Amino acid sequence: MSISIEQIIHKKNIYAIIVRKNNQFKKKGVNFITRKQELFQLGFISHKKKHEIKKHYHIKKDRKISYFSEVLMMKKGLLKVMFFDEKNQNIKKNIILRKDDIILLLKGGHGFEVLKDVEIIEVKQGPYQKNTDKILI
Repeated sequence: MSISIEQIIHKKNIYAIIVRKNNQFKKKGVNFITRKQELFQLGFISHKKKHEIKKHYHIKKDRKISYFSEVLMMKKGLLKVMFFDEKNQNIKKNIILRKDDIILLLKGGHGFEVLKDVEIIEVKQGPYQKNTDKILI
């Protein structure tokens, strides 16, 4: 069974990838859901007991990051997500995230409305400077 994902697409650009709770860890092994060229990669790893993941480290390598991506993992609550284009216009493709949903925000702007108390884990590239790396819409 393959992992089923939702995408927010506007003018041929992927703004976000959403993986609902029930669509996570559907395949054994290492399964990335993002394209190799994305600036941020999201995957699921599922192995049986006693499986050994080979020892390794990641090399230091300079890469150019043209914009920041972020991953939100919902641990509790309900969150409405709104998406905006490069002209700060709402593209009218709102979604609702629930407990254990994951969203990868790739392009464009976004806003949130908390519908039910939330607890969210956020992961993004760094170093991140709040005062210079974010523009409020």
